[in-house]
Amino acid sequence: GFGQIFTDHILYMEFDRAKGGWGPAEIRPYGLLNLEPGSACLHYGQIVWDGLKCYRSEDGLRLFRPRENFKRLNYSARRMCMPEVDVEYMLAALKELLKVEARWVPKTLGTSLYIRPCMLASEPFLGLHKANRYILFIMLSPSGPYFKEGFKPVKILVEDKYVRAAIGGTGEAKTAGNYAASLKSTDEAMEKGFSQTLWLDACERKYIEEVGAMNMAFVINGEVVTPPLNGSILAGITRKSILEICKHLNIPAVERKISIGEVIKGIQNGNLTEAFGMGTAAIIAPVGSIYYKENNYTINNFEVGPIATQLYQELTGIQYGSKPDIFGWIEKVE
Repeated sequence: GFGQIFTDHILYMEFDRAKGGWGPAEIRPYGLLNLEPGSACLHYGQIVWDGLKCYRSEDGLRLFRPRENFKRLNYSARRMCMPEVDVEYMLAALKELLKVEARWVPKTLGTSLYIRPCMLASEPFLGLHKANRYILFIMLSPSGPYFKEGFKPVKILVEDKYVRAAIGGTGEAKTAGNYAASLKSTDEAMEKGFSQTLWLDACERKYIEEVGAMNMAFVINGEVVTPPLNGSILAGITRKSILEICKHLNIPAVERKISIGEVIKGIQNGNLTEAFGMGTAAIIAPVGSIYYKENNYTINNFEVGPIATQLYQELTGIQYGSKPDIFGWIEKVE
């Protein structure tokens, strides 16, 4: 299953401030990392990562907007006082890794090879300051279809007890601590039969932020509405692509604050007709119901809506090559 099987090799790099920065990338067998118990990442949380996919199409292997992922990795690194990488160098190195591991890229439509770049502080010390030595590795994991039973809606729980992140914190960085902070809520939601947690803002517990590890969108009066990137929400590459596709298809779309009260009212009066998450794993994850304050609110009779379906087909069509790449998003592995 996803995230449990890894390919034979990783890409590996080391950074040492005293030696002038990053050393060369090398492809080495998948195996244990050499980390001391005092490594700063284990104590002070200097860990950032990102995620993207490699797809197999009739014309070979292809990546979807990989530069955006390495740019976001750099943004996360800056926020966590970690060194940046050269985007073009990393892309070239990733392609070499994918050539070595090409047989691991699945052939079935809906499958892919998940790519996980991860950077961590490896210098051993105790004391709160940024590290001077780092490791960056890229590991690969074959991924089956996200929707094993077809493209169907999920049930989500609105979280009004815990918070994921606050403006001014690290919510817009892809750092390990953000995900650890979400585990308690996610675990409790899944115990109650829900697939994901819908996060509200940390200040007022009123405005929609993210759903699980995805950005969130609603269709209200025919318009796609998604919360703005306010400093506590991750700048999703799928989210960015969906907004660009909406513009191309003349689907009205807007980034604005949306309260949970507006969502509930919209479901009740019929103005809110669709809801869906947007992220690398699922691309589009339709939401069929929202549970809030002991009440369950069903969206569109728990059926996938036409806009979510259209956006999913457009984006996956570009990724797998069945639709033309009019945006120039595809990077071929050659």
